[in-house]
Amino acid sequence: MSEIKEAIILAGGLGTRLKKTVPDLPKCMAPVAGRPFLFYVINYLRSQGIVKFIFSLGYKHEFIESYLGEQFPTLQYQTVVEEEPLGTGGAVKLACQHTTDENVLITNGDTLYRINLEELSTVHFDNAADVTIALKPLEEFDRYGLVEMNDDGSIKGFFEKQFCAKGLINGGAYLLNCMSFLEYEWPAVFSFEKAFLENKNSRLYGSVQDAYFIDIGIPEDYERAQLEFKKPALKLASIDQSWTIFIDRDGVINHEKKEDYIRNPGEFIFYDGVKEAMQRISNTFGTVIIVSNQRGVGRKLMTETDLQEIHREMKTEIETAGGRVDAIYYCTNTDNTHPDRKPNPGMAFQAKADFPAIDLSRSVILGNKHSDMLFGRYAGLYTVFIASTNPATPFPHPDIDLRFNSLDDFAKAL
Repeated sequence: MSEIKEAIILAGGLGTRLKKTVPDLPKCMAPVAGRPFLFYVINYLRSQGIVKFIFSLGYKHEFIESYLGEQFPTLQYQTVVEEEPLGTGGAVKLACQHTTDENVLITNGDTLYRINLEELSTVHFDNAADVTIALKPLEEFDRYGLVEMNDDGSIKGFFEKQFCAKGLINGGAYLLNCMSFLEYEWPAVFSFEKAFLENKNSRLYGSVQDAYFIDIGIPEDYERAQLEFKKPALKLASIDQSWTIFIDRDGVINHEKKEDYIRNPGEFIFYDGVKEAMQRISNTFGTVIIVSNQRGVGRKLMTETDLQEIHREMKTEIETAGGRVDAIYYCTNTDNTHPDRKPNPGMAFQAKADFPAIDLSRSVILGNKHSDMLFGRYAGLYTVFIASTNPATPFPHPDIDLRFNSLDDFAKAL
């Protein structure tokens, strides 16, 4: 994971070109495959290690603020609002005054560029850059200006929009040294691109990344996003060894203690049929991972050694029955905004880092709480609700793909 942990998302534009298609919303709130486009931007950045967000807002900012409060209650974020349009430069300047890190990622709320943030930060720090731009290779384009690089990776120049058979474009994702940026005496309203990137007075470098890129600012690409972001329905018959399963622990594998914690192995009691179910699951899925919030440790009601002993005995019994557990991830932190505490998706991204073969789009989370389902949605997983402890949870539900009464019932359906 990159050492960059903070991002500014510029989401204050008027969205003029998209106005006829999405007339009453900021561009980043345009619905794509059933969710605001901003949902995908936030969660991709989380997958790259971003844990703190500053949203620079303007036009109809109340829609975005309401959405963040309702749908991302555990996200570490703050909003800054332009009282009048400040240009991209003014928006960046305003947001930088609220950052806590010296170097931050800047991107647009209506663009998704699946950059490798670690690669971008390596270029940035190796060159002590003021700003490093993620550059997207394109062919046959006239919608974007051309960017040229020197042999040492520094930016040679920017060229106006014109037809180009092949070249690099500014992908709208930057690593910025906020301290050096704020040393300039900027006017209240200015263009970040024209006044800062093209003024030749800063150490400006590029990182070429041929990754997925989409800008929903025009109707054609907005419609393309509807197709590319639509997730196929989960079909259990299609699951094979290329798939990964994430399983919540208490209330799914074992009986949970109401308003309390399993504090020692003697209190850990498997549900009937779970050990046999784990054997079937292990034979079907290529990777089997348990993800569990364990705030009892953080509250000092038990020790981490106690927790690890519970997991050792649980794992031994599953393996004795012919199943397996490839890894166990748990979060003991009591802060709901901690990136690893469900519903935040940090444990899924850590598993992906530890097991590079994991494809999160071919992964499933089984859990008995809505927080497990949100964990899945944030991480890009399919979600299966186990109704063991919360049978009144409604279904169909936008955050739930399938529902079963127990882990055993799910395994029998495979």
